[in-house]
Amino acid sequence: MTTTETPGTRLLEPPAGSDDRETAEGGRAGGRAADPSAPGAFAPLDDFPRRHLGPSEDEVAEMLAAIGAGSLDELVAEAIPRAIRLDGPFELSPVPGFAPDRPPGERELLARLDEMAAENRVWRSYLGMGYHDTVTPRVIQRNVLENPGWYTQYTPYQAEISQGRLEALLDFQTMVADLTGLPMANSSLLDEATAAAEAMSLCLAAAPPEKADGAFFCAADCHPQTLAVIATRAEALGIEVRVGDPAEADLSDVFGLLLQYPATDGRIVDPVPVVERAHAAGALVVAACDLLALTLLRPPGEWGADVAVGSAQRFGVPLGYGGPHAAFLATGEEHKRRIPGRIIGVSRDRDGHTAYRMALQTREQHIRREKATSNICTAQVLLAVMAGFYAVYHGPAGLTRIARRVHAMARTLAAGLGRMGCELPDEPFFDTVRVGLAGRASADDVLAAAARRRINLRRLDEGTVCVALDEATTAGDLGDLLAVFAEATGATAAGLEELYDESFVEADPRFARTSDFLTHPVFRSFHTEHEMLRYVRRLESRDLSLTHSMIPLGSCTMKLNATAEMAPLTLPGWSKLHPFAPVEQAAGYRELFASLGRWLEEITGFAATSLQPNAGSQGELTGLMVIRAWHRDRGEAHRDVCLIPVSAHGTNPASAVMAGMRVVPVACEDDGDIDLADLEKKASEHADRLAALMVTYPSTHGVFEHNIRQVCEAVHRHGGQVYLDGANMNAQVGLCRPGDYGADVCHLNLHKTFCIPHGGGGPGMGPICVAPHLAPFLPGHPVVPTGGDKAIGPVSAAPWGSASILTISWAYVAMMGAAGLTRASEVAILNANYMAKRLGGHYDVLFAGRRGRVAHEFILDLRPFKGSGVDDEDVAKRLIDYGFHAPTMSFPVKGTLMIEPTESESKAELDRFCDAMIAIREEIRDVEEGRIAAADSPLAHAPHTAAAIAADDWDRAYGREQAAYPLPWVRDRKFWPAVGRVDNAWGDRNLVCACPPMEAYGEGGP
Repeated sequence: MTTTETPGTRLLEPPAGSDDRETAEGGRAGGRAADPSAPGAFAPLDDFPRRHLGPSEDEVAEMLAAIGAGSLDELVAEAIPRAIRLDGPFELSPVPGFAPDRPPGERELLARLDEMAAENRVWRSYLGMGYHDTVTPRVIQRNVLENPGWYTQYTPYQAEISQGRLEALLDFQTMVADLTGLPMANSSLLDEATAAAEAMSLCLAAAPPEKADGAFFCAADCHPQTLAVIATRAEALGIEVRVGDPAEADLSDVFGLLLQYPATDGRIVDPVPVVERAHAAGALVVAACDLLALTLLRPPGEWGADVAVGSAQRFGVPLGYGGPHAAFLATGEEHKRRIPGRIIGVSRDRDGHTAYRMALQTREQHIRREKATSNICTAQVLLAVMAGFYAVYHGPAGLTRIARRVHAMARTLAAGLGRMGCELPDEPFFDTVRVGLAGRASADDVLAAAARRRINLRRLDEGTVCVALDEATTAGDLGDLLAVFAEATGATAAGLEELYDESFVEADPRFARTSDFLTHPVFRSFHTEHEMLRYVRRLESRDLSLTHSMIPLGSCTMKLNATAEMAPLTLPGWSKLHPFAPVEQAAGYRELFASLGRWLEEITGFAATSLQPNAGSQGELTGLMVIRAWHRDRGEAHRDVCLIPVSAHGTNPASAVMAGMRVVPVACEDDGDIDLADLEKKASEHADRLAALMVTYPSTHGVFEHNIRQVCEAVHRHGGQVYLDGANMNAQVGLCRPGDYGADVCHLNLHKTFCIPHGGGGPGMGPICVAPHLAPFLPGHPVVPTGGDKAIGPVSAAPWGSASILTISWAYVAMMGAAGLTRASEVAILNANYMAKRLGGHYDVLFAGRRGRVAHEFILDLRPFKGSGVDDEDVAKRLIDYGFHAPTMSFPVKGTLMIEPTESESKAELDRFCDAMIAIREEIRDVEEGRIAAADSPLAHAPHTAAAIAADDWDRAYGREQAAYPLPWVRDRKFWPAVGRVDNAWGDRNLVCACPPMEAYGEGGP
């Protein structure tokens, strides 16, 4: 048998002839492949594009007539410059197993994904390294993970219609704060490794001036992927990273120290002496920790850690070959303004009732831009909600029972291995046992015996293996593990009853937790499925999602997340694979990665793809670091200037700074286009140091700029590379390609154009596509090799980021096919132009192209109403009364609304939204013309809650019907906000980011 070895894991191929395609583990049986020879009349009737596209053919014709275009081709020709249009028809490689001229229907596609799932060998993996099998409570799987009422929500920028997920995130924050023993926690980060890198930046920001050029020290027994991601991020920022034994290290010039608790090999080492030395040297201490272990172990906040990071994956979130999973970061109140990501805070509404909102640095990148402390503008909300609900469902007693069971199993295993003559660590452990084989066998012998039982173990060195147990481990599994070591060592395995001791459930008293946790009633109230179901549904009812109405957010592309795309996500073959399992066990994933990457390259016109970045912001950072590595490889490491238009997404300048670049802003013309003269001037001024330009296309103003080729040429002429922000790819697929008109790299927001749902603010994926000369620099990984032959370091903890949700985008592209994807872009442009036409007679449309057309989104200017006392926030809150989420507010121009309808909305839904906006315009006119004072208008008092409408007293200058049912159709579609307008300033002045005691809620409580 042959072996495959990567750092951290070494496993053996199964014996020849073994069957590794068990449908019970891989997928559903019974799928039928397509018959390419079938006559066209027999083609499946469940073709997907007609279900995805909102307008019917008749409605398309009506909208074209309304905007004065003879056809979709004519409209596209007027919107997109001829110079960048595709010359011929757009083509995609066929879905493997299907005819090239017909994409599969829904049933065929699901059958193919079942087959691919079965190609993944779901062995029992005891690899650990921050990833553990878990048992997702069915009530959470069915009612959250698989529920569009949860996964189609948007980021909770409109707090009044987001109270459910805000409360769920507050539960998550409280869970993290309680378990880590630190008072401030954010509402999730992308993964444990990037959370550790963010903690490093926090430590540097908090360091005294004399430590500004100091080093960040990492204990050598941290997870290898964490060390690698930190090294990647630190190199770009010029931070020195040292790895070693902190007990022996000189910490005098260190600003921060990272410890793993327990260590990656399972040992629990007393951290207090090292923490005291670090603090004496003026350094902050970061603890990378395990939430389940912290139910039994003394929490970091009690032994002196300043920051705690980790992953909440094992709290009910499937492995998913690496993600998505919710990471966390907790710290003390003194660092609250340095915490990356989002914090949910408790505030009050205008009536004094308790209300939740995003606090402090919400969207800080759009405010501070290159001065932002992080480029993180997203989170893992859906997964954080699941992890928080897991804690609510089990409660402190249930979590402790799970932890004790896992710990007892680990100690029982250790006892059995000790009887076999294996060497065990002197230090205690929680769930992971480091096993020295003492010459009785080699690690390869053990792994060979494990492979014969379809078991994955971690190889540390020639004579040492690691075994990490988890919640899903059974007594039978424990017996199999003992049998593996018995076979390899020639010993006899004792029985579990003989080995087990009742004391095994308790943690070592030197490290045992004595403090209470999860004391809030929410964690002690919903432990039966009936009550948990009602709690989940109660919170869901407080949130507006795509199940209620369109969410017309410019730059965010909230469109159909089809059930057929989502269905494969929880198949065991996709969801139960450990990210560090040998690649030969992931044949289905390898096929998915290869075909999806090829399609993305064909869509963008590029040569290679990295699927590793697990958010759009991470894609930006990765693309810039690839550019930086290319310059360095050519002997031009001094190139560090990044040109960025002033209209760019706020993450762009923040990402550039994180990539070690210096931001130089480029002006825009009055019509929103990049000022080509200013670009030429800046590129010429900085020609010796020019590294890149970051440009969004179509522009953030919702227009296809005609000079994009000249922009790219100017940058190239002065030695730079062009990074294209792919946030607006939904207007380009099948019509034009960034690689053709001059870009060198772009990232793609799979949670926008390619249908991964936003999940209330995450998950997302941000893969990058690059030109041939940049392909060698695509990111690698220390555990499972990926990337080019000159790869930069990893940017995510897992080799392929949040791999499991790539099935969604794969399904979307496969079912749409080239023609369907092209049609989607055309209809997205049509829908936007139709709405701009309808609303243009009532509001000013701020920007349009040279032929009067917008792209897939457009901006309404509300600034003229400011003098009357009405602003964009009033319009946004009033839209809630009509049952709609507001468009993007005040970006890229303050005092405006940016509207993107997408291709998935029907004409009827577009018209309803336009009717609402026109009715609101008449309410503004009432204010302008003096019929009602601005402060007395429905706009100022919006949104109106059911409690306000039902109150005995009504002293408003308008009637209850106008407040609650401003148009007749609202009665049939009414969505009641849970709270009135939230007082944001009060919430920041009185920040509370954990569940307050119930008495604090008063009569206005939830």
